[in-house]
Amino acid sequence: MRKLHAVLLIWAALGVSACTTTSDRFNSPDSSPQAALESYTSLGLQYLRAGNTASAKGPLQRALEIDADYAPAFNALALVFQAEEDLALSESYFRKAVAADPQSAMIHNNFGAFLFSQQRYEEACQELTRATEDPFYQARAQAFENMGRCYRKIGRLDIAEHAFNRALTLSRQRPIAMIELADILLAKGDKAGAAVLFDQFREYVDAKQIDHFALSLWVGVRVARFEKNSGRAATYALLLKNMFPESAEYQLYKESAQ
Repeated sequence: MRKLHAVLLIWAALGVSACTTTSDRFNSPDSSPQAALESYTSLGLQYLRAGNTASAKGPLQRALEIDADYAPAFNALALVFQAEEDLALSESYFRKAVAADPQSAMIHNNFGAFLFSQQRYEEACQELTRATEDPFYQARAQAFENMGRCYRKIGRLDIAEHAFNRALTLSRQRPIAMIELADILLAKGDKAGAAVLFDQFREYVDAKQIDHFALSLWVGVRVARFEKNSGRAATYALLLKNMFPESAEYQLYKESAQ
């Protein structure tokens, strides 16, 4: 989780488990087409996790030879081409994946992440909202966090606040959601609520599970001011100046200090 702040949205698909006996499943006389599909797709994702995108393509193409409409293989190829920065091809495979399995929360989350990375926020928010609709999606808390960050980008703070609250209800281990929600609460004047969330975030920093980032430091400055802790406010301000001098948050700090 260290340096999680550097990752805007995470490829949930890479969490698909890969069987350690993949070759056995290909060759077993009892293997079914479905088992082969899953094994080829898992093998492709193993290569992608290892950063070997060239080798990832072969097994995924083999899966599509077995089933030309297999959504997980389309999704995995979209991630492969996204990693290679072939964005047009990546989008085309994401759209094939969505068409093949429109109910897949994982695919909607990954496609939303792709669109977010392209600053196509309106489209991204739609996909990420779809990802939160499946109550059995294992990464649903992450999907709500992603959704909240997206809706902040288009100024819908009401929806963003709801999404961050849902993320934290589903999983308290979402330090990014804590800071994003604390920032919204500060804007609404709920400084006490923001202070509670920031204290929870600090526990992750103290445990070295995440580093401060520009927004967390700016939230820290304002919470420390509310708590009348001038020393802590000054510390956060100095860190913000030294670590993120070009950030929007540092500009807001300078304006607030005038």
